[in-house]
Amino acid sequence: MHLGPGKFYRPLSKTCSPLNSAILPPYRRFTLPRCSPILPANGMASQPLSSPIPVCRERVVNVQRGEGPLVCVFANQTKLLLPRYLAAKVTIGDEITFPIPVADAAEGEIYITKNGSSGENRFLYQAPIGYVSQPKQDKRDQHFVSAEVRSGNLGFGTIFLPCDVLREYFYRLPRATARIDHPTLYEVLRIPASASPSELRVAFKLRDLELRTAGGPHRERVVLERAFNIVGQPELRACYDALLADPEAPALFPYGGFGSLFVVGEPSRDGRTFFARRILAFSPDLRRRRFHVPLRRCDFYDDRALCRDMRRKLEFWLDPAVLHTLWDRTWNQWKHLLGTKIEVEGTFVQCGKYRKRREQWELVTWETALPSRLGVKLPLDFHLQLESAKTAYHGFGQYSRALDQIRLCLERHAVERAELQRMCSELRIPGDFDVAQISWRPDYDSFFYRQLSRRARRIYLFREEYIFDVEKAVVVETPQLGHATYVFAKPRSMDTFLALYTKITKDDIRRNRDNAAERLGFLGRVIHGTNPRAWLKEVRQRIGEGIDFAASMAE
Repeated sequence: MHLGPGKFYRPLSKTCSPLNSAILPPYRRFTLPRCSPILPANGMASQPLSSPIPVCRERVVNVQRGEGPLVCVFANQTKLLLPRYLAAKVTIGDEITFPIPVADAAEGEIYITKNGSSGENRFLYQAPIGYVSQPKQDKRDQHFVSAEVRSGNLGFGTIFLPCDVLREYFYRLPRATARIDHPTLYEVLRIPASASPSELRVAFKLRDLELRTAGGPHRERVVLERAFNIVGQPELRACYDALLADPEAPALFPYGGFGSLFVVGEPSRDGRTFFARRILAFSPDLRRRRFHVPLRRCDFYDDRALCRDMRRKLEFWLDPAVLHTLWDRTWNQWKHLLGTKIEVEGTFVQCGKYRKRREQWELVTWETALPSRLGVKLPLDFHLQLESAKTAYHGFGQYSRALDQIRLCLERHAVERAELQRMCSELRIPGDFDVAQISWRPDYDSFFYRQLSRRARRIYLFREEYIFDVEKAVVVETPQLGHATYVFAKPRSMDTFLALYTKITKDDIRRNRDNAAERLGFLGRVIHGTNPRAWLKEVRQRIGEGIDFAASMAE
């Protein structure tokens, strides 16, 4: 059973994004046709390997080029619609093999056998890839990398890529037979190779502005952006500098792979590996993101900073030009006292590496920002917060012995904020010192503390916790992701509540050992979770509702 004459294998509706060329040369993303699950009579493929899902393999007998998509007519008179940019790649007599998509099937895999061609230009293969390995040496002492084919349905599991191919496509370093005067990426940016990260960013912005103002061709802007996305990332810049010094040095696949790869080469004898001889196009998996992240999660170096957000699985580099401020390594000493959150907006690509955990290798993935598509906004009071954090850090060092005495007292008793201020005054600590910082930890989030402190009549410090006496309840808070907020009914006597609370543990409360939860009037706890706003909404309900302890225990 087959599709009748004139029927179409229609292309995917997924559109191409202009961001797909942000890292690489300006080839548009290649898309697969979507087909009916009904196969032509001779459409089941036998090469490269049989597939667990239906596979079409047909020879092109006619190519219809027009204003719209490229129309390939097969021998059984069915038709395949392909994007116009493939017009130069498909001709009459070519054989096209592709899986027929079904529910949740992988997209993007296609295999073209050129008619009349021989050698390395005969076979073209496009597939979605995952992790690309670090460079290795083969038996001829030549470096290569291997790309994993994601959900391959044509039999291929790996694409083999010699490092020469990576040098030519990603790093614009031609083979030895090419012209000697090929411009380097630094020359594209019009800046010396010794430039700092900030100088690289400024050079990219200025050159991009020049091209926009002069109405330069889009391709030049794409080449400029790709150059900055290579030398603007420290690991890739180190790789590129090594290649400039030694063309035989191993080359990294930028950002670890993860995207859609279109290559020319030939398959292995068993049909499981495709040996690429040239990259025609690569489109990374991209995602636009906008979020806020605490500045204390950055590790500051002399000319750049590495920001990590483990909850979002993000890691990206900042330079003084994008952060609009200068820093030095001493910021790492007091950054935990800085409550500033920066607003980050950018285009992120997926990265990954294999790491050994418990005697097994696991693929760890995260996302990182393209340098050319990264923007950062600082709060208006940023510099005031900087000075406040520096002053607090200096105070901790100057009055460390006195503060150690106070912390020793907090290990045994809960002390109200006004009493702590009196104790600080007796120990000759300046009155402008914020006593809340005494219990503060580097990974505390000021959001949780601020929301509760503005609602509290009195605040107590106990060990590493804050106890808030609000209008209708008592809230115990450790302002840290992964912890929970404990809510208690309003006691008749706060002193009695504190005397009991400081003698028991959180586990005693959760398990109600010796009726601890009942005696304290425990109403429940609110997990911080990944959405602080959802946490705040639930806490407000908890402290505002007239819930008695018996009802909460029954839940």
